[in-house]
Amino acid sequence: MSAMTTIANRLKRTGAGRRRKEARDPSLEVASQWQLMWWKFKKHRLAVFSSIVLLLLYLVALFCEFLSPYGTETRFTAYKNSPPSQIHFVDPEKGFSLQPFVYGMSEKVDPQTFRRTFSEDPEKKYSISLFVKGEPYKMWGLIPMDRHLFGLKDADSPLLLMGTDKLGHDLFSRILYGARISLSFGLLGIVLTLILGLLLGGISGYLGGVTDTIIQRTIDLLICIPTIPLWMALSAALPKGWTALQIYFGLIIIFSIIGWTGLARVVRGKMLSLREEDFTLAARLAGASDFRIIRKHLIPSFASYIIVNVTLSIPGTILGETALSFLGIGLQPPVVSWGVLLQDSQNLQTLAHYPWLLWPAAFIILTVLMFNFLGDGLRDAADPYK
Repeated sequence: MSAMTTIANRLKRTGAGRRRKEARDPSLEVASQWQLMWWKFKKHRLAVFSSIVLLLLYLVALFCEFLSPYGTETRFTAYKNSPPSQIHFVDPEKGFSLQPFVYGMSEKVDPQTFRRTFSEDPEKKYSISLFVKGEPYKMWGLIPMDRHLFGLKDADSPLLLMGTDKLGHDLFSRILYGARISLSFGLLGIVLTLILGLLLGGISGYLGGVTDTIIQRTIDLLICIPTIPLWMALSAALPKGWTALQIYFGLIIIFSIIGWTGLARVVRGKMLSLREEDFTLAARLAGASDFRIIRKHLIPSFASYIIVNVTLSIPGTILGETALSFLGIGLQPPVVSWGVLLQDSQNLQTLAHYPWLLWPAAFIILTVLMFNFLGDGLRDAADPYK
């Protein structure tokens, strides 16, 4: 019993000493709120890991032309609905090899069901090399290039890391290209949502009166309408003659018009509590305009919340685009996004035979999870004094 008491006393003294050390730490006394947030965010390992994964995903989207072995429209008609190529490091004849390789694929047709199946042909062996010269492309539509990060040299069989679709497109390459559309959609959509939410919510909370009533009733009207049917109705109303780029930005505007209401409500509440503070009164007496007070004094007071809200709203925008494209009323081929790629997986019979068509869903799940974990870390870091 005495030993347990001694250990408990030591733990208490250690904790008290650590608290006194933190209290005496001069860096904590002079640190800004952003420094405190950064220090606390670094302690959230899951959020840091999520930020690294998201950074890698956006780098993949940025350099998808170089990272993908084939283009989005490249077809291998002899390999329709082909399974993923298996990467090997062990050769039955030569043993282990540091350079990975794949075997060629041979096609077989079932005489009863007429379904095509593929199997590896051990007589055809192809090594995977780095910086392979392949199909020409333009990086970001500007720089002509023909080098890819990896691929097969002088092979009469394609490298299909994630299989092909019903038209013979390489699914891995199309997923990388689709990342650029889906991930950028989330960022651009949330930018317009952020602008509308901050502007209208700030005006509503700071001015009050008739302006506040009009904006809040508009928010009530938008909130009471089911989100998905409203998305579908507005998306279906887009002109059929629009180009893919016009539909892309049209969908962004639709999501922003609907998605700003939640942020505006919170911004209004913050404005109502901050507009009576002493620093707001001092700025008003100094002759600052209402717009300057909102932009320079009030909004920075709860900027940490805005960052968290934005982080948690991006995956919702990505999921919305995916849902509309999956249903066929969002982005349409030849545009390549994760939602468009999932259109081929609507048939359960197709999924039973070709389950690799669900690979885009795995990337969507990964992205949404990483954004949610990042948002949790930012939410904890937003209150660095806790």
